[in-house]
Amino acid sequence: MNVQRNFIGGAWVEGSGALRNVNPSDISDVVDEFSLATPAQVAEAIAAARAALPVWGAMTLQARSEALDAVGTAILTRREALGRLLSREEGKPLPDGIGEVTRAGQLFKFYAGEVLRLAGERLPSIRAGVEVEVMPEPVGVIGLITPWNYPSSVPANKIAPAIAYGNAVVLKPSELVPASAVALFEIMEQAGLPAGLVNLVIGGAEVGEALATSPEINGISFTGSTVTGRKVAAHAVANGARVQLELGGKNPLVVLDDAPFDVAVECAVNGAFYQTGQRCTASSRLIVTEGVHDRFVEAVAERVRSLKVGHALEAGTQVGPVIDERQLAKDMSYVDIARGEGARLVAGGERLNRDTEGFYLSPALFADTHRDMRINREEVFGPVASVIRVKDYEEALEVANDTTYGLSAGICTTTMKYAHHFRRHVKAGMTMLNLPTAGVDYHVPFGGTKASGYGPKEQGRVARDFFTQTKTSYLLED
Repeated sequence: MNVQRNFIGGAWVEGSGALRNVNPSDISDVVDEFSLATPAQVAEAIAAARAALPVWGAMTLQARSEALDAVGTAILTRREALGRLLSREEGKPLPDGIGEVTRAGQLFKFYAGEVLRLAGERLPSIRAGVEVEVMPEPVGVIGLITPWNYPSSVPANKIAPAIAYGNAVVLKPSELVPASAVALFEIMEQAGLPAGLVNLVIGGAEVGEALATSPEINGISFTGSTVTGRKVAAHAVANGARVQLELGGKNPLVVLDDAPFDVAVECAVNGAFYQTGQRCTASSRLIVTEGVHDRFVEAVAERVRSLKVGHALEAGTQVGPVIDERQLAKDMSYVDIARGEGARLVAGGERLNRDTEGFYLSPALFADTHRDMRINREEVFGPVASVIRVKDYEEALEVANDTTYGLSAGICTTTMKYAHHFRRHVKAGMTMLNLPTAGVDYHVPFGGTKASGYGPKEQGRVARDFFTQTKTSYLLED
């Protein structure tokens, strides 16, 4: 087994020590071994990115667009193999792994088009004989720190717009899922990007801290937990770097008495338990009005019990394993916490044995919970959801907003009055009507409010807000 290396300044380089990447569906299966970067190599990667900026900036917009498009095409061409690699190292079912890789390819192609649409403004001055030009410019060197739950699409979601708008990057992926990042950088290397434009440093907290605390970084884009994100933000502000945080969620799905019942059940099951509930947009709080509550709990429990939990690469698997032993222990601890607080476990919540030894957990559904329970206040980040009974729409909205988070919020109803009111008054960055809270398009803004996000939003054309800075130039007319 070859030790996979870091990518710095256009070359694959050895680090210090090695990391074993284990398949969570089968812990006897080592995906690969990866060389860990040192803090000194993080500094080298940042310097290489700085040196690449003028090279990339001197290329024509057409050449830069074609380079991003080539990366997107290569990803899509290899989506089956890349999706299998992703599912093997992360644990999401193979169709989801292929779907995520497809999204990564689409992101590069979308931003290949945005390269050619980077426009400014030319305005008349309030002074005679003077014109004003307002133009976007790249920020510089951007540090990217990405999580383990989307090891292909989240790095693509940051790298593609960063370089499309003229920046250079250093990526630190989660040490739990480095293989997908290595595969992406191999593709970018083959696409002929300038040496140093994109750099990969593999490692844990030490590497992330070296990146976040560097005074040579002009911006940090981070996706992960709220606690870690706030530490990253403090470092960035201390160094005068701009910061973009995509953080956690405790997302509500409101189900009213008049909801399309079967649709509501599927929204709950999909949003709460698919991809093992390891999504920041997962529906972890199911807020249900009393007229439909009992029937809804019974129907969701029946669907949850029918979900096939198994190996990510096995046909028919709907819920794969939890990412690792540590996360599994956390998930199970919340099952115990909920029980201790008086919640009723309706389905699941047990560690499962399968043909291969992995981190399998049966999806857990709780009922008879109230808003102040820890299970309804704290992000679990696993296949655990709870139902809160409420009297009517007004109480449902109040409970939905009673959280420190504000990422995604959904409502299932056939009454447009409630749908429109919810969209305007729920405190969340994204809202869904008769759709799961998880599942978003790549060409529109993504992000939350309150403890779920900080700084400019990601995705779509608004990504420009973070990855560019404005220069205003005054011109004396001839």
